[in-house]
Amino acid sequence: MIVVVDYDAGNLRSVTKALESLGADVRISGSPKDVEAADKIVLPGVGAFGKAVRSLESKSLLAPLADAAAQAASGGRPFLGICLGMQLLYEASGEDPGIRGLGVIPGRVVRFAPGRKIPHLGWNTLSRRDASPLWEGIPDGTFFYFAHSFYGVPEDGRLVSGETEYGVSFASAVRKDRLFGIQFHPEKSQAAGLRLLSNFTGL
Repeated sequence: MIVVVDYDAGNLRSVTKALESLGADVRISGSPKDVEAADKIVLPGVGAFGKAVRSLESKSLLAPLADAAAQAASGGRPFLGICLGMQLLYEASGEDPGIRGLGVIPGRVVRFAPGRKIPHLGWNTLSRRDASPLWEGIPDGTFFYFAHSFYGVPEDGRLVSGETEYGVSFASAVRKDRLFGIQFHPEKSQAAGLRLLSNFTGL
């Protein structure tokens, strides 16, 4: 069973429908018990970092998700953070200073510098930086759909799984064993996005 975490941060239905179209057994839930019982976890999200953290805290989800992400980073149940869900894996964000994220990926989230249109909105390419199982069947340089104003900067460059250029080369995907974070929206990325989600469900 794949649990798509519900914490009032949007795009749950589109992610769930994409997973269901692949034949996955999916449950949308904001229950800590469901998170603990899941075979795989998907943490989606759009919106502000601080508001998301407060919502997770109000639903008693912060600790279970941090534990699940840490387990995935050590080879446990697969965990996928999408867009804001990826940013929440970091320790902190410049969007809301003083509010701590899940802290599983050492580093912080920063805003794009002036000089490019913000948000970064639309299709852009991804350059693969590792042999992540999520990239199986997806060529290097494939286009994915982005919608964000902030991006994560991991302290350990070895965790960067994919990079994208938008005025700066940023980590558009990170990976630590079976913990995955992607800044783009696979559910909006047509065939490539569905292939990535299929790779995740097949782990």
